Amino acid sequence: MRKTPSDEYLEQARLLSKEETERLLSRTRTKLIRKLESEKMTALEVVALQLEIEDEDLGEWREKMAEIRKKTKAR
Repeated sequence: MRKTPSDEYLEQARLLSKEETERLLSRTRTKLIRKLESEKMTALEVVALQLEIEDEDLGEWREKMAEIRKKTKAR
C-alpha cells in the first residue's frame, strides 16, 4: 500500500459527494482509519488511497474471473 495517494486519486476523491465519501470511509481498512484518527492523514487522502486500493482489487478480481471463464469455456 502506498503511503501517499496519487494526484489522480486525490482529484477523484475531491469530486465525490458527501454520501459517496462516507461509503468509502465505511469500507476503509483499519490501518488507514488509524492514520486518520492520529491526524497523520486527512480524510481526503484516506479516501483517495481507499479508491486506489479498490481499483487494484477490482483489477485483480477481473483477471481471476477471466481465467475462470476461460477454463469453463475449455470444458
